[in-house]
Amino acid sequence: MKTTASLERSRKMTTFLTYLALILGSVIMIFPFVWMILTSSKTIPESLAIPPTIFPKALILDNFKDAMASLPFLNLYWNTALMILFRVLCAIVFSSMAGYAFAKLNFKGKGLLFGIVLVQMSLPSQIFIIPQYQMIAHMGLANTIFALVFPGIVSAFGVFFLRQTYMGIPNEIGEAAYLDGCNQWQTFTKVMFPLTGTSVAALTIFTAVFAYSDLMWPLVVNSDLKMMTLSSGLATLRGQFTTNFPVLMAGSLLAMLPMVILYLIFQRQFIEGIASTGGK
Repeated sequence: MKTTASLERSRKMTTFLTYLALILGSVIMIFPFVWMILTSSKTIPESLAIPPTIFPKALILDNFKDAMASLPFLNLYWNTALMILFRVLCAIVFSSMAGYAFAKLNFKGKGLLFGIVLVQMSLPSQIFIIPQYQMIAHMGLANTIFALVFPGIVSAFGVFFLRQTYMGIPNEIGEAAYLDGCNQWQTFTKVMFPLTGTSVAALTIFTAVFAYSDLMWPLVVNSDLKMMTLSSGLATLRGQFTTNFPVLMAGSLLAMLPMVILYLIFQRQFIEGIASTGGK
């Protein structure tokens, strides 16, 4: 039978190994970000050196000036912010209504329609690019903000996610609202929707992150550099044969700053939103 001292040693060893694994995982995850910062201050020969040069010989800020001269960052920031804002609003409004309908209402074809939502979730988004682009082109809305928002007007993930949230709300609450004189719309807007605040916050976070990192669609639908987003604008810095990696890393760092600042401000809400999705 183990003694108290051996149990204590075993507990300390387990704690040490756990923290060691977490520290190693953190270092692996942070290393690309640190490498990007270091590379943004290197010269081109230093960025291409073999073996790699980890620390630059001198801090060079000209790479940031070249990145800002190569890309219209004010336009890219504005386009990205509008795209995220409208995609988030559309996801909240339409996903909330559709999720409530699938969870609490009875109508013909309900199972079939929800099955279509599940099928759309299981398919890669790349297969929708051609038909979506054809729709935008026929409407003459290429190189516009609406073109950037278009794929996010309806979110299959948001519908499924909020449906699961509404399924967890007891039916008795809606029935009590109906007995108090509320119609279906009032029950949804005044009773049910306010109860989904945590899930809506999580959906907002997911939608904003997905929209910010979306590369292929903005690169396809908007060919005008001033109508691109940060991700698609940075892609234009890659050359066909050679790439100025210090300038590319400097531009990437400038593109990351808004999301890093937002995370630092709203990190508590971000963590609570992620935790709430895992607990459902």
